[in-house]
Amino acid sequence: MSKQVENVRLHEIAHARAGDKGNRSNISLIPYNPAIYDCLLDQITEARVLDLFKKKGASKVTRYELPNLPALNFVIDDVLEGGVNSALNLDQHGKTLSFFLLTLLVKVPADLYKSKKN
Repeated sequence: MSKQVENVRLHEIAHARAGDKGNRSNISLIPYNPAIYDCLLDQITEARVLDLFKKKGASKVTRYELPNLPALNFVIDDVLEGGVNSALNLDQHGKTLSFFLLTLLVKVPADLYKSKKN
């Protein structure tokens, strides 16, 4: 594996699926290249995701590791301003938050990133 790394946005190397229930959002993060999974494990931590969503009121993040898929699943508490039905924000759904997660920067070995682009 290359020692050279690329700084990339998550959306360049992974996609996300999301849902919401009450005041909780559930976001799954799936790398396009399974070899990138370990990079996500190291860098997309509960603390980092909580820091990203704190401004939206998030109080807790639980990360579930799904190595056989490979994927990560994040359950984010208190991030939906009371829930979809009670929030004043019209665009307060899990789908929107998954796109926000995909804006995070990550370091990826250059050879893995280039293999995704080909």
